Amino acid sequence: MTTSPSHNLLSQLRTELTAFAPFAQMAAEHVERFVLLSTQCYFEPGETVLAPAQGVVQALLYIRRGRVSGQPAGDGADAGRGSPDDARGEAGFEFEAGDLLPIGAALGARAVTSTYTAQADTFCLALPLAAMQALAQDSAPFADFLNHRIQQLLDESRRALQASFTAQSLAAQSLETRLRDLSLRPVSTVPPETPLAQALQAMHDLHIGSMLVADPASGVALGILTRHDVLGRITLPMLPLNTPIGEVMSQPLQALSLDDTAQDAALLMSRHGIRHVPVADDTGRAVAIVSERDLFALQRLSLKQLSTAIRAAPDLDGLVQCAGNIRRFAHTLLGQGVMARQLTQLISHLNDVLTERLVALKAAEHGVDMAKVCWLSFGSEGRNEQTISTDQDNGIVFANEQPDTERPRLLAFARDINEALDRCGYPLCKGNIMASNPACCLTTQEWLQRFERWIDKGGPEDLLNASIYFDFRALTGAEDLVEPMRAYVTAAAMQNARFRKQLATNLLRRRPALSWTGGIDTETRGSREVIDLKARGTAIYVDVARLHALAHGVQANSTRERFEAAAKAMKVSTRQAEAWSDGFEVLQMLRLRVQLDHHRREAVDSDPDNPNLIDVEALNDIDRRLLKESLRVAQRLQKRVEMDYPG
Repeated sequence: MTTSPSHNLLSQLRTELTAFAPFAQMAAEHVERFVLLSTQCYFEPGETVLAPAQGVVQALLYIRRGRVSGQPAGDGADAGRGSPDDARGEAGFEFEAGDLLPIGAALGARAVTSTYTAQADTFCLALPLAAMQALAQDSAPFADFLNHRIQQLLDESRRALQASFTAQSLAAQSLETRLRDLSLRPVSTVPPETPLAQALQAMHDLHIGSMLVADPASGVALGILTRHDVLGRITLPMLPLNTPIGEVMSQPLQALSLDDTAQDAALLMSRHGIRHVPVADDTGRAVAIVSERDLFALQRLSLKQLSTAIRAAPDLDGLVQCAGNIRRFAHTLLGQGVMARQLTQLISHLNDVLTERLVALKAAEHGVDMAKVCWLSFGSEGRNEQTISTDQDNGIVFANEQPDTERPRLLAFARDINEALDRCGYPLCKGNIMASNPACCLTTQEWLQRFERWIDKGGPEDLLNASIYFDFRALTGAEDLVEPMRAYVTAAAMQNARFRKQLATNLLRRRPALSWTGGIDTETRGSREVIDLKARGTAIYVDVARLHALAHGVQANSTRERFEAAAKAMKVSTRQAEAWSDGFEVLQMLRLRVQLDHHRREAVDSDPDNPNLIDVEALNDIDRRLLKESLRVAQRLQKRVEMDYPG
């Protein structure tokens, strides 16, 4: 049954539509035209909304209320290869309030390839195809949405995130951050009887501007000596350097607790004319110092500042502080609307800079010649796709005619680096895929032998290894040692169809988080309904992109670059290739947001949850639609793999 909207409904309908994309971006007169030219439709539960037998679709439907699900009519020869706006080749799909359907069939002026059924009392607006085409010519936001739905939803999501972030940004700019949430340098203390010469030497060696004097038993701060004090209290009075620091320290001491804010610290410094304030834990023991410089850093964190600070870090403590600033920088950029692809590249770059600096420091300590050694990155770091919560996947390739003689020294060097990275917030790999593992510290020839065995044998463990190690990248050191490894993997995988078939079979075991009806398939964790964005989302995109890259000799490492290059080789339309990349972008963006929230909670209550779990019920309408759409794209990617590697 269809009717034209009554006059009384027009205003209400205009308001309803502007809550969703693309109507929120459309001019008011174009939204009104959509409403005026549409007719109302009602479908009772179980009623067929659209079906292949009905022929060419006559209208574009907008769901006002209710829910529509669909099942493919069959697995035709081109199943899974249709428009990204269709559901061909899928187990099921679902539309809800705010969705437009069937976009692919409407744009192509053809019949749908699936049967759409109302799952509840469903009310729609039906816009005739001729009116849809005319509106698309006059309204760029409407046309863009029809052709690039995921990208338009992404833009809308970023706008919503930026609006939400404004309040957080203002709070940060007003210094309302608690001191426990800042990346403060661990405190250095000496007892009051320490000679000035020893205390000043320690300040020089540690590159710090103050030395805290504390009771050695309780750790309670008693006083402080800063570089600013040296001239007036030591140099001009010509005090001997064997004078105990307790005789010249500033006291009584102004101190704060971890629950005080950066604003409290700024006010305290201003009132008392001081530049350093000790911070104590609940027992009164001094655990950190907040400086005037730390407060300024809240306002001027930048990529250049961070990379410069990392490269200048004198020791591990300095790098630990820099690692915390990387995470804070990522949060700021995410809130400003930076795309996930750009943000993961920035995070990976800064993590690279930090690791390079750490390797250089440890190489000097261990006497390792990096002209004969290369530090490797695997997994997400190898793809330049690191998110916030990431463990270590690294290795070493080295040149030596007697590797068993050199390996023990390199393993000790690597173990030191792995433990240092753990301190910086990059946990040790539970699977032991780290350079300190003898199996990951090999010569070029030894690596080639491992790769050959995995490709030739293709057992479950071999396939798992390939999915991690084949995303390798030279990070620092003798990069020429890595070139034969890349050339071998590219050539061997292209020549071995059986290995690619095994990879395809293996990746199809991991299915997107969609139910058989096409709804989001959640699992219950306490009071939350969640999905694992990595295991049932991004990992599928990564695995498919790697398979296509190996099949077509693509040497690119990142998932997006692999999709772009493989799409050309596979003669896939630009529109469909963009849907692959956009779907991956959605899931990466959601992962980053969840992980940043996880880190903030962890700092307060040590939340042990998987940092890739997202509470679906807590998502706003736009992000829930984005999530479902990206999972459907993952489903279509897998369907294509099934068609390319049958059986």
